[in-house]
Amino acid sequence: MQQKSVQIQKNIVETAVASGEFNTLVEAVKAAGLVETLSSPGPFTVFAPNDAAFSKVSKETLDSLMKDKAKLADVLKYHVISGKHMASDVAKMKSLKTLQGSDLSVDTSKGVKINDVNVIKADIVCSNGVCHVIDSVLIPK
Repeated sequence: MQQKSVQIQKNIVETAVASGEFNTLVEAVKAAGLVETLSSPGPFTVFAPNDAAFSKVSKETLDSLMKDKAKLADVLKYHVISGKHMASDVAKMKSLKTLQGSDLSVDTSKGVKINDVNVIKADIVCSNGVCHVIDSVLIPK
């Protein structure tokens, strides 16, 4: 009798670590003390900047954020919304309320943009939500 392998989904943080393309994001989540939050049942939708997205942020800005836990947490929470929203759900919305408290705008006229930032890979399903990879870091105003 053949045994079926059961795929156990990883949570958002475990998924980011396992992918290897979110090293800066994982480091920032740890520095901001948000690992526990993003490992909790959620569900959450994360617009996750990959390492290439973080490389667009100046070293000075990134270094200063990493030293300011409250501001870093604000920036990271600006990438997270409550609930599990697949790309097809997001595409029907005009704006999204972030955990940080501000809104993100959604533009689907040319692909999917969140505040002028492109979603480059959508619907990475995790045990506690979903991640959509974005090509730039979202900075709250």
